[in-house]
Amino acid sequence: MFCTLLLSAQNKKPVPIIFDSDMGPDYDDVGAITLLHAFADNGEAKILATIASTKYDGVACVLDVFNTYFNKADIPMGVPKGNAQTLRDWQHWTDTLIANYPHKIKSNDEAEDAVELYRKILSKQSAHSVTIVTVGFLTNLDGLLKSKADKYSPLDGKKLVAEKVKQLVCMAGKFPEGFEFNVDKDIPASQFVFSNWPTNILFSGFEIGEKIKVGLPLINNNAIQNSPVKDVFRISIPMAKEDSAGRKSWDETAVMIAVKGFAPYYNLHYGHIEVANDGKNKWNDSGKTQAYLVEAKPSSEVESFVNNAIMHQPKK
Repeated sequence: MFCTLLLSAQNKKPVPIIFDSDMGPDYDDVGAITLLHAFADNGEAKILATIASTKYDGVACVLDVFNTYFNKADIPMGVPKGNAQTLRDWQHWTDTLIANYPHKIKSNDEAEDAVELYRKILSKQSAHSVTIVTVGFLTNLDGLLKSKADKYSPLDGKKLVAEKVKQLVCMAGKFPEGFEFNVDKDIPASQFVFSNWPTNILFSGFEIGEKIKVGLPLINNNAIQNSPVKDVFRISIPMAKEDSAGRKSWDETAVMIAVKGFAPYYNLHYGHIEVANDGKNKWNDSGKTQAYLVEAKPSSEVESFVNNAIMHQPKK
């Protein structure tokens, strides 16, 4: 069943996606949202919502910048309104985007509550149709699973997810074991979500994106001008020696496989994740509803795909 669900992403019907991102402090989130818009412009994905898993001042504006740039300013946006991380980019690319690119949302107060938006969007979808892509913290999904019946649905959060969601694609964890940023920054949420999520979960682990370095072709492409995507990579790559060959692409891989499926680039290792109280994750080989990616082809092939995809320009 798991393989069937993932491979179904390769059909001609657009994949309905809810994108949940910390959108900083790293900037692979920028590559990820660009891939998602490229897939949407190609008719391969339908973006139902873009939701932040952090609530630093301006995160809603930054999401709005990208949705506006790609001519989809009407995409619903959510921000956590309860307890959540406030981590942001140290390179200050978010400030550059907010200052220089159009966006109708001017503060986080103008975005919807993240959990409420999840419930509103999911309630309107057909059964087992939605793919949730999370490339940040598990804060919102924890809140969703624990949510109660409301004006949008008589179902509690877990039942709503079970009815409407096809799969969760998650950039989280390091496999077969280790510490990983997205898991560590909200450990209780990670533990609860991974133990209680009622549909399939596919993990793109730290070790997958670590090998895929992108951005240099984009910043050296003189034909691309006035692009918030290019500005982020242009600003950030020179600021860290480890990015001299391009920025590592953790989040982009999650979006790619959510829409394209895992084949032919990856195989799946089945079982389930376990998260300790200190945030360290390990893999248990029992079970068939969770899996993590294992390379089936050289990472250079995915690197080439992502490098090309992040140069996508808005449809005119």
